[in-house]
Amino acid sequence: MVIDLRSDTVTKPTSAMKEAMFNVEVGDDVFGEDETVKKLEAKCATWLGMEAAVFCPSGTMTNQIGIKILTQPYDEVICYKGSHIYKYEGGGLAGNSNIGTKLLSGNRGRISIEEIAPVIGNINDVHQARTSVVALENTVVIEAGSYYTFDNIKKISEFSRSKGIAMHLDGARLFNALTETEEASTEVGKYFDTVSICLSKGLGAPVGSVLACKKELELKARRIRKVFGGGMRQAGYLAAAGIYALDNHIVRLKEDHKRAKELGNTLNQLSWVKSVMPVDTNIVIFEVADGVTPEMCLVKFSESDIKALAFSAVEIRLVTHLDFDDAMLDKAITTFKKIHF
Repeated sequence: MVIDLRSDTVTKPTSAMKEAMFNVEVGDDVFGEDETVKKLEAKCATWLGMEAAVFCPSGTMTNQIGIKILTQPYDEVICYKGSHIYKYEGGGLAGNSNIGTKLLSGNRGRISIEEIAPVIGNINDVHQARTSVVALENTVVIEAGSYYTFDNIKKISEFSRSKGIAMHLDGARLFNALTETEEASTEVGKYFDTVSICLSKGLGAPVGSVLACKKELELKARRIRKVFGGGMRQAGYLAAAGIYALDNHIVRLKEDHKRAKELGNTLNQLSWVKSVMPVDTNIVIFEVADGVTPEMCLVKFSESDIKALAFSAVEIRLVTHLDFDDAMLDKAITTFKKIHF
């Protein structure tokens, strides 16, 4: 039994999901003729309280499109210094949108009005870049899945919009956050101009992300998707997996969170672990003890067919997901307890 905890992107389609994928109507989506893609897009727009949505191959693409349609070259986006759009998307903000960034420290990745206000560019000063977007990430992947509540988001959104600044949400794991806050997904659209959600992480679809947006931004988003090479043809097979995931896999995210917390509790008690970040959702990040390296731990893990990810020079990341069950949890815990250096 191989246990893969590197990411929640490693899941395989369930039998029921595969059946749904191969029993759908498809067409050419670039021509707007794939009815299953249309169904997924309409579903996501409704669920997120938005007017439109565009199906794309990846979360990086939906983030990059969302930022690009809200900016002009030489603008700036304000975001957390460890945010996915800045740290893990290949320099796309600079390359795709030709914009700069103002990076904030945040509280475990959650930025605040107090940090945002002093760094907004002066629109009347030609020396300064125009601040056009504030981008939030929910959950924050590099901060072990920390999350915002709508109370936090509402304050930031109202302040930013009062300054003429648009709002983008990298919601790759948004449904993990909403599982914990128990807030309604339909409220999201009140606070953002563009929202990216990922179907292939916690929700277990094999491919795909969706960018939800205001209606007036939809055509621009579709044009940029085409420019980025994201126009797909008979994409309904993939869209069907996304629809199945939304209908069946959100409710079970609590199981992933519970297992992640159990892993975190176990790791906190081990001599080779220096500290464990708070486990808020399905991501566990821990620092190894002095004299131990992540690579040493990964070798020990691999001897028991457990895969994890070295997340820094001193940290390891574990992510629970659809294909990690209680039997695997028990094996992982037993293995970790037996490790000594």
